[in-house]
Amino acid sequence: MAAEAKRKGAERGVLVDGALRGARRHVAWQIPGLARGVVGRENLGMNQASNAGSCGTMLREYMTHLRVEKGLRPLSCEAYLHDLEIFAEYLEAGGGDGLGVKTFLTAQQADVGGFMQHLREHGVQARSIARKLSCLRGFYRWLLMEKLVQRDPTVNIESPASWKVLPKSLAEGEVAEMLDRAAAAARVEDAAGTGLGVALRDHAMLEVLYAGGLRVGEMVALRQEDLRLETASVQVRGKGDKERIVPIGRSAVEALEAYLERGRPELLRARRSGGRLERALFLSVRGRPLTTQAVWQVVRSADRHASPHKLRHSMATHMVEHGADLRTVQTLLGHADIATTQVYTHLAIDRLKTVHRMCHPRGRRRTVEA
Repeated sequence: MAAEAKRKGAERGVLVDGALRGARRHVAWQIPGLARGVVGRENLGMNQASNAGSCGTMLREYMTHLRVEKGLRPLSCEAYLHDLEIFAEYLEAGGGDGLGVKTFLTAQQADVGGFMQHLREHGVQARSIARKLSCLRGFYRWLLMEKLVQRDPTVNIESPASWKVLPKSLAEGEVAEMLDRAAAAARVEDAAGTGLGVALRDHAMLEVLYAGGLRVGEMVALRQEDLRLETASVQVRGKGDKERIVPIGRSAVEALEAYLERGRPELLRARRSGGRLERALFLSVRGRPLTTQAVWQVVRSADRHASPHKLRHSMATHMVEHGADLRTVQTLLGHADIATTQVYTHLAIDRLKTVHRMCHPRGRRRTVEA
């Protein structure tokens, strides 16, 4: 047991250190007026020590909290760390009033508000600002829990209202045409006898992305044992390692059955060496698990206007337009908070208005008279 605990601890350390290094590579993109070479310095430019140790140590502990206790993926931790480093540099430059060097532990509400305003003035999109504010809120909740600060400076800071903007989606006809093209390509390759594995894989992926509304990360994480084809569903591991069962429908099941029967074995034979059994559901031409970039390329090749995330939003939009309630859509998409799903509210309202006009006696009368 002790050896197992030691091994898990080492793995956690690798994940956290990897997130730290990755964020420092990506933090080269900085908000104008903030890029001053903060990346790679252990104390992020802060010259004062705190009771909690250096800022770098504090961030490492928080990344451990996110990865181990919250179950976030390494890329999510990397994004949060990137946002915190940008805020740290803003504080180093003087914060909201521009006076003196500030730290996470000495930041005030005016500093957080000034940071939001600074981002707006430099053209950062409202959704990105909202994400950074959400990151700071989570960070300061953790600092409060660890008793490193006495008050939360993010309290009463308003989040941009752009969260209610409906994400872009494809029309039903566009999705149907894309899926039909993928199915036709698989039939052509089947007749030709070459490239069948890739064609069947791409068709199955597109069907599952649209049928289940999966995130691209959830897609590449699917394994063979996650399939429940007899019940037309798949078991998905989402954000925070939360699992959910997602129905996928008959079309997706048929595409998966064809891929598992003829496509995947062909891709698996392309592996140059043996070794452990490959559990990933979707494989590359070399018999290895697909990457998120590869899934993006497949979707873009099918339709240059599409993306994995746009297919996810299209699925939710089309379901709401056909009468699905928001709670059902929330469950299917794996949203932890119904507020995230409420971007589709106006679609549900339009549906209610249509039903009201069709079914309510006076609503029908107004329609006839008009």
